[in-house]
Amino acid sequence: MTDAVVEFLLSNLKELLLYHSDLIYGLKDQVESLHKDLSLMKAFLKDSREKRNEFEYVREVVRQITDVAYEAEDIIDTFVVNAAMQKSRGRMSRMIHAFDNASLLRNVGRQIESIRAKVKEIYDKKMFGIVSMSGGEPSRRSAREKRPPVVEEANVVGFDEEAKTIIGRLTEGPEHLEVVSVIGMGGLGKTTLARKVYMDPSIEYHFYLRAWVYVSQEYSRREVFRGILESLGLMNDQMLNMSDDWLAEELCRHLRNNRYLIVIDDVWTREAWDDIRMAFPNTDLASRILLTSRNREVALHANADSPPHNLRFLTVDESWELLCRKTFRKERCPPELEELGRQIARKCYGLPLAIVVISGLLLKREKTHDWWKKVADSVSTHVAKDPKQCMDVLALSYKHLPEHLKVCFIYFGIFPEDYEIPVWKLLRLWVAEGFVQESGQECLEDLAEEYLEDLVDRNLILVATKRANGRIKTCRIHDMLRDLCIKESAEQKFLQVIKGVAPNRPSSTSTQSYHRRLCIHSNVLEFISSKPVGPHVRSFLCFVLDEKNVPRQHTSFIHDAFGLVRVLDLRSISFSRFPNEIVQLVHLRFVALFGNFKILPATISKLWNLQTIIVRTTCRELNILADIWKMLQLRHLHASGISFLNGPPSQTRKNYEDPFVRRNILTISTISPDSCTENIIARTPNLRKLGIRGKLITLVEEKGGSTMFDIVAKLDHLESLKLLNDAFPLDPSRCIIPGLPPSYKFPPNLKKITLSDTLLDWDHMSTLGMLPNLEVLKLKDYAFKGSRWEPLDGGFRLLRVLKIGRTDLIWWEASGHHFPRLQHVVFRHCSSLEAIPSGLAEVSALQNMELHWPKPTAAHSARLIQRQKLKMQQELGQLNTAFKLFIYPPDV
Repeated sequence: MTDAVVEFLLSNLKELLLYHSDLIYGLKDQVESLHKDLSLMKAFLKDSREKRNEFEYVREVVRQITDVAYEAEDIIDTFVVNAAMQKSRGRMSRMIHAFDNASLLRNVGRQIESIRAKVKEIYDKKMFGIVSMSGGEPSRRSAREKRPPVVEEANVVGFDEEAKTIIGRLTEGPEHLEVVSVIGMGGLGKTTLARKVYMDPSIEYHFYLRAWVYVSQEYSRREVFRGILESLGLMNDQMLNMSDDWLAEELCRHLRNNRYLIVIDDVWTREAWDDIRMAFPNTDLASRILLTSRNREVALHANADSPPHNLRFLTVDESWELLCRKTFRKERCPPELEELGRQIARKCYGLPLAIVVISGLLLKREKTHDWWKKVADSVSTHVAKDPKQCMDVLALSYKHLPEHLKVCFIYFGIFPEDYEIPVWKLLRLWVAEGFVQESGQECLEDLAEEYLEDLVDRNLILVATKRANGRIKTCRIHDMLRDLCIKESAEQKFLQVIKGVAPNRPSSTSTQSYHRRLCIHSNVLEFISSKPVGPHVRSFLCFVLDEKNVPRQHTSFIHDAFGLVRVLDLRSISFSRFPNEIVQLVHLRFVALFGNFKILPATISKLWNLQTIIVRTTCRELNILADIWKMLQLRHLHASGISFLNGPPSQTRKNYEDPFVRRNILTISTISPDSCTENIIARTPNLRKLGIRGKLITLVEEKGGSTMFDIVAKLDHLESLKLLNDAFPLDPSRCIIPGLPPSYKFPPNLKKITLSDTLLDWDHMSTLGMLPNLEVLKLKDYAFKGSRWEPLDGGFRLLRVLKIGRTDLIWWEASGHHFPRLQHVVFRHCSSLEAIPSGLAEVSALQNMELHWPKPTAAHSARLIQRQKLKMQQELGQLNTAFKLFIYPPDV
């Protein structure tokens, strides 16, 4: 992790010297010398990597370097804040503060010289015979072939009999509601077993409704009920602001007349079960609750009449089988490694998590006898049937990570337990934190995604959901590995998690004040009102489950407490007004805000380091007054309302170059059609995601032989396009767009399209079908109209996902000729649709189909397709890829 700290500091110093030297006027020579000294430290750190795990004195030197780098960073960043403040003052104010500024300059100069002396002392005393190591691990996973991510329930070993037992208890027995519990220590595979049971075809057939929800140590009743409703496909925007009790009653009403199975994963206390049990009606339909817990007392409290299932450890043979599957995939273990491999498996004492993590360690190195012997010796000293000792073996994999992955891994400690992490957000956070450094022309987010895939391949991170293209959409981390992240983070002052009752105001010398990151998981208002002090804090993130309104008198707490912050995630806090104080946070790189905002003020433009802006507003429109063209680092702009964006002055070209072209900008969403001018779009040539919301007729109206959409077509790198027709206060039917532009006018690399309220005729689907790279098509409510849809042969060659919302469609035709690669199809509230085309059974790639509130005839036709698909798969021996059908309500 020290490597990342020094690397980021060097990058910041370089940027100051190259682009903001006016802020360090009078200190430039000293900053250049400090950059040179720290570069020597970087070289030393690179040479010492292999020795850190073996020698304490090397670790001590590294700790000293970390402290010095942090101290240098604080000095420079604090001076830059003061210099920026002085620069923003008026002429008279600058004269008044001139003496103070000169005094500050001299003081900082002395501090930098002190830091340089410390660096020299460390460098002179670090000669411990450490030589440069060669032949280490490659730092990039591009040196090997990429594999698709493995979802977390894959490679299940040893659970067949256990699963049969649980399935029997769920499908047999009394008619009244019964709780069936699985208990065992962390890492034993309770969630894996529950997932195997949940996905079993006999369970899918037996229960009309199935849902899955995580509870964890820190939970919210509202989030639990929301999670179940969402799993059942019942959540809507109106429910977001409903009370806990209302959600419980709504859930109870939907469950009352159906046989249901609810999996409640990772329950820690009896009180947690008591908090949610009222939502599950007992209607004598043989419904079941499958509960997992580490605590036997919790299981007996949920059902005292039925003993919990104690999950056993794996046998020696099962342990070896799991190790082979995870390490060699489909290949066989070389004979010369089998004895050592069995020894490693045996010393994991049947704990699946330890085996999976150790296999990730084996997977990332050359499969040599010496390396496996070293791992076998290490495992023997760490693993036993004890969570505390198991933590040591998990730490082995962390210690053997490349340095650039160590900091990415322990960052997972910021997220709450069992939190499903959106990958798009995680990658932006890593980039903002400086964990991902530029490498040639490669996009930073692409490189960050490679880092994540590497952690997944090492079995340290779980894939929760995948996108249609196989890339990771959301991910999770096992509780025990998260505990490891928090433990390592605390030792290195990397982060602190605050939950429970907020502590009293810490002094400037307290432990908390020296952590670089603070994560609030509960009681956020109490924490804010305690007037915290964190002069060294670089990231402040809130993951409070229930949104809290911040009183006006506390909106300035961020600047007062965390003046050097780089990452600010406050989406779980609601502001009544835009917190203008954040414009003083000149180091800010990532900001996420929620509140009643109508304007993104012009002063935001002063934040020259800002990379990601996320604004969720309760207002329908957001006027972006900020001049984003002055923000050289900006990469992503997300806004929930219709955003009005202004372009730079039109006549700005100098020497045939446009100084306002922003190649860094990758995301803009959602902006009004009026903002899609050449003055804006042409200056974001590398845009990958674009969301447009408003009167879309503005985009396609022809004026002077061209349309505004022609400008969008020039975005050669655009992959995702969202078109939301919003004519408020008019009904969308009063502002219908006449049609889509021809296919050649769409961006050439478009992979995903979302349409809503466009009310297009189905004939225009042929245009979308001709897009050569389209993989995902989401037709939200009233995207198309008409009773009949006849797709043309030869279209949608790469389409994998098709989602259709409310429509008046009655009949359509589909087969393998129309959708040769379709994998997933969803119908929501298609209440007029008479039948699902039988030809979809011919689509060999089709894996999943969902119907929400269909007509009985449509549900019947879908079940016929399911029978035909299952019959075809059985004939072909494809037993592991069973076609899945979800219908709600199930009794349609």
